[in-house]
Amino acid sequence: MISWEYPPVVVGGLGRHVHSLACHLAQAGHEVVVLARQPTGTDASTHPSTDTMVERVRVIAVAEDPAHLTFTEDLMAWTLAMGHAMVRAGLALGRTGWSPDVVHAHDWLVAHPAIALAEHFGVPLIATLHATEAGRHSGWISERLNRQVHSVEWWLARSADSIITCSAAMRAEVAELFGPKLGPITVLHNGIDLDHWPSKPRAERTDDPLLLFLGRLEWEKGIQDAIAALARVRRTHPGTRLVVAGEGSKLAWLQEEARRHRVLRAVTFTGHLNGAQLLSQLARADAVVLPSRYEPFGIVALEAAAAGAPLVASSAGGLGEAVLDGVTGLSFTPGDVAGLTAAVQAVLDDPRAANARAAQAKVRLSIDFDWSKIAAATADVYARAHRGQRSALERPAVPQRPLPGR
Repeated sequence: MISWEYPPVVVGGLGRHVHSLACHLAQAGHEVVVLARQPTGTDASTHPSTDTMVERVRVIAVAEDPAHLTFTEDLMAWTLAMGHAMVRAGLALGRTGWSPDVVHAHDWLVAHPAIALAEHFGVPLIATLHATEAGRHSGWISERLNRQVHSVEWWLARSADSIITCSAAMRAEVAELFGPKLGPITVLHNGIDLDHWPSKPRAERTDDPLLLFLGRLEWEKGIQDAIAALARVRRTHPGTRLVVAGEGSKLAWLQEEARRHRVLRAVTFTGHLNGAQLLSQLARADAVVLPSRYEPFGIVALEAAAAGAPLVASSAGGLGEAVLDGVTGLSFTPGDVAGLTAAVQAVLDDPRAANARAAQAKVRLSIDFDWSKIAAATADVYARAHRGQRSALERPAVPQRPLPGR
């Protein structure tokens, strides 16, 4: 398994996904080796690759090589350098007599090492496409860097013997962008370990209503819509506050949006929250608001449900599958500030109904989002995969119009 995120290096939901999948595969008796990277700032000349057993998973983490490249300034070169280090580590494994049955790549950043090592060992290549560059930009990839990322995604998708997506929405997106010459696509939702989310009594409301956003501070997460809705919600529910937990490139812009809507003092940007802080905020929140404009799945929705917090979420992509409107939460059309406002007001007006939906969401977790079942289904994908014949790879088709539903 090859991933650019793996604990302790966790940037977003991908790292948590790969970690849980690897651990549950290992618990089921499979031999799992994860090729990952060390934290930013490590130099291969002074920090050699580490090889450790963690939770029954063998984790080989490479250092940056060369270390002068940075993710934010040199994305493509940085990705190539990381891939170079991962290929070197994979080849070193082969020289010990070890070989994999499959290679499983997680997203475009590891396309190079995954394709190279699958070819070297002559085994099937499985690719989980967690998101797409076109999807993140509403179907348009006009900038040079966007097109480069899309091209690498095309390379990985067309090279894979089998593809996994985390939602039916993502399956349709992948087929639209990279088809028709693709291997079989299997939908396997993200999961959650309920044992890792100890039950904590919900705090009774004694002060002003509290809304909570969790995630990266990026345009596609729709936080700007939550800020705009907050201004309207405060007219009917004075004192309502919004906590925005996470990091990202749009912090300054979001602060300016809060100022523009005259709610800056009602919005708290906390940055990253550790486990205890996250549980505390979830226990206090009247609603977790997930207003994504684009969302392949939305693992935060599962985490909020595990904590028993009422959910208000857009129907973007996989969120429409993770949150059932009126059953496990309330949904609205992506970008619809009026719809978001009405959903939040409904939660605040009828907390008993909101808590009933939250309870139903928690029950559903053990039925549809259990990691043991997802790991078993992933192992089935591995068992069915066969290394196909490779053909010439034509240039990628570049989207010229918005994706369906955009």
